Amino acid sequence: MTVPLPTADTRWRCTLCGNLTRFDVTRSSKVVEYVHLDLAGEPSVEEREVVSETIESVRCRWCNAVDQVELVDRPGVGS
Repeated sequence: MTVPLPTADTRWRCTLCGNLTRFDVTRSSKVVEYVHLDLAGEPSVEEREVVSETIESVRCRWCNAVDQVELVDRPGVGS
């Protein structure tokens, strides 16, 4: 089951306990990175482009429910 991403007008809410703020998110990403190595060989990422990203699961930090989130309006939206 994929979980929808929050938007500028929505946020996640746990349907079991009502949590709005704390979630563990497991995601898969495909990225292209420009890595710069300094003279000592230490890498640093200077550019990062996300090609694709999928949220695999969302776990509520308060009640440990997995994939029990819904999208709800953010405060002030639609008023």
